[in-house]
Amino acid sequence: MQVTTNKPLFAATLRPDRAMRLTGGWAALVVAFLGVMPVLMIASEYLLTGALAFACAAVGLIIYGQSQRRRTHQTQTVTLWPEQLEVVEQGFAKPKRMQRFDPNTVRLVLHRDAFERTTQILLKHEDEIHELGAFLSMDDKGSFAKAFGAALRQARRNR
Repeated sequence: MQVTTNKPLFAATLRPDRAMRLTGGWAALVVAFLGVMPVLMIASEYLLTGALAFACAAVGLIIYGQSQRRRTHQTQTVTLWPEQLEVVEQGFAKPKRMQRFDPNTVRLVLHRDAFERTTQILLKHEDEIHELGAFLSMDDKGSFAKAFGAALRQARRNR
């Protein structure tokens, strides 16, 4: 397959949610510190133990923040032309990986939970299975799968 200059039928860049959930952890740590500090000052024999517990919580939040930051640096770009499907994946400290498929030979497989929400989006090509948007929320997976499925059907009809 060769690269085309036509306008794609579908193009999306998938990125993880970048919500600031870690801020709540730091706020809870500060509130707990302010609430417990007067008690620790009165009962000074527990001051070292309390300070150690807060230090461990802070280190845990820092480690969690680092893993979240790495997670938000991964992307998947899905581009569908009438004659080919292109998936480009790039992660934190990982090389860019591009895969091309024929839209007529690839199958879109959706896994759903008991409430009919999309939990997993898979591309099945011959014996290989590729997951799309593993890092997306269930709502985002559902809307992406609906739009991508419609575009894939259109690509198959146009051939």
